[in-house]
Amino acid sequence: MERGAGILMPVSALPCKYGIGGFGAPSFRFVDFLKKSGQRYWQILPLVQTGYGDSPYQTVCDYSLNPYFIDLETLFKKGLLTKRELEAQIDKSPKIDYGVLYEKRYEILRKAFSRFDVSSPSFTRFLRREEIKNYAVFMAIKGTYNCSLQDFPLELKRREKAALGAFEKDKKDEIRFWAFLQFELASEWKDVKKYAKKNGISIIGDLPLYVAADSVDVWVNPSLFEVNEDLAPVKIAGVPPDYFCADGQLWGNPVYKYSEHEKDDYLWWKNRVKRSLTVYDYVRIDHFRGLDRFWSVDAGAQNARGGEWVKANGYEILKDFIGGNVIVEDLGLIDDGVRELIEKLGFPNMKVLDFAFDGDFKNPYLPWNVPENCVYYTGTHDNDTALALIENADAGRLETIKKQVKNSLDYLEIYKDANGKYALCEEFCDIVYASRANLAMVPMHDLLLLNNDYRINEPGTVNNWVVRYRRRLFTDTLAELLKRKVKRFER
Repeated sequence: MERGAGILMPVSALPCKYGIGGFGAPSFRFVDFLKKSGQRYWQILPLVQTGYGDSPYQTVCDYSLNPYFIDLETLFKKGLLTKRELEAQIDKSPKIDYGVLYEKRYEILRKAFSRFDVSSPSFTRFLRREEIKNYAVFMAIKGTYNCSLQDFPLELKRREKAALGAFEKDKKDEIRFWAFLQFELASEWKDVKKYAKKNGISIIGDLPLYVAADSVDVWVNPSLFEVNEDLAPVKIAGVPPDYFCADGQLWGNPVYKYSEHEKDDYLWWKNRVKRSLTVYDYVRIDHFRGLDRFWSVDAGAQNARGGEWVKANGYEILKDFIGGNVIVEDLGLIDDGVRELIEKLGFPNMKVLDFAFDGDFKNPYLPWNVPENCVYYTGTHDNDTALALIENADAGRLETIKKQVKNSLDYLEIYKDANGKYALCEEFCDIVYASRANLAMVPMHDLLLLNNDYRINEPGTVNNWVVRYRRRLFTDTLAELLKRKVKRFER
C-alpha cells in the first residue's frame, strides 16, 4: 500500500434525496470530491444486503449487494421507472428511516422489475449462476413464508431436491425479482468502481468475520457452522468485555466449525476472500483477532461474559493472500497470538488515535509508536466522533488529551497551539496525516468537525447506521483544505 490519504464514508450516508445513499450519482459525486481533495482511498462499510437490525455486519447473504443502494435515477434513465414514481421516493428526513425504506423501496423496485426484460441474454446467464440462484430462492422462501431460515418449511430448510424444484416452478417470477436486484446492483457497482479507478481512487471494502444465522450461507453450508439440525446456532459469536462494552458484545452469528473447514483446506473461506478482492480494490477483515482465537458463547446467553476462547487457524486461511491487498482490523483484546499472526502474514493493521490518550508514553496508538505498515485512523465507525470525544471528556481526561496532542505535534514537528475543541479535532487529523503510517484514514465526520449526531455505530445499542449527509457540507473550501494537507504531509 503506497503512502496516501483516504476518507471513511459509508455508501448509505452519501448525500442523496431518496432516503439513503447509493450507487450511481451519489457515489460518482463522492469520487469527484475525493479526487478534488487529493485523496487516494475511499473506505466503505460492507455493501451487503442487511437483515434484521439493518447492520451491514448481519447480512442475509455474504456475497449479496444491498438493494437499497440501487440508484433510482439510473432505473429512470433505463425506462424502468416514471418521473412521477421517482419523485414520490424523495425523502428529506435527517436520518435514514429503514422502516419507510422497507415499505416503499421494494414496492418501487418491483415496479421497475415489471418493466425489465427478463429474457435478455445477460440476465439469463446471470440467473444461471449457482450462487445467484441460491440467493434468489432463499429470499423468495423468506418472502413467501415471512420467516427466518430456522422457521422454513422442513423440506425447504433441508434443501430437498423435489421440494426446491416445486417451489422454484411455483415462484418463478419472485425468484427472478430477487435475481434482478443483484443483476442491477452488480452493473451499477461495476460502473462505480470503473469511475473510481479512472479518477485514481482505490476502494477499501469491509469483510465481516462472521455471517448471519438467517442467511444463504448457513442454508447452503450448514456443516461449516455450529448449528443444530434446525439450523439454529448452538454457539454464537461476540467479544468479551472490553473498552467498547462492559458486558462484552453478543452478535448472534453462528461461529465456524473449523474442523469441517479444514477438510477441504478452508476452501469456503478462501473463496470468500478472493471474491471480496474482486468486489473491492482492498479488503479490510473485520474483527481479525477472531482468526487467531474467537470468543464463543452459548446461544441464549444474556451477555458475553461467560464465553470461551476457541482456536482458529487464520494463517492457513489467509496464507495464499500474503502480499495482496488485505488490511486487518486488530482492535479489541489483542494478545501475542494475534500479533504473531499479523507479523507472519505481513498485512497492514489498524491504529486508532482515539485510543491513544491514556497518559502512557508507550501507548501503541501514539504517532511515535505507529509503524509504516498500517492504516492510521482518527477513529472508526464504532467510535465517538473526535469532537464528541473531546466534548465528553472530564477535566482530567481533557487535560491528558491536550498534553498528548501537544507532544504528538512536537514529535511530528507541527508547531501550532491546539486550543479549543475544534482546533483539537483538526490536530487529530494533522497527527494522522503527518505520521509515518502508509495510509491516513479519517472518517468524514471528523473532517467536518461533527458531533455524535454523525456517529455511525455504537456497539451494543440499536438505532445505528442511520447517518445521512447533505451535499452542502461537501464544499470546495473543504476539498482545498484537504488537498493542502495532502501536499503538506506528502500523501
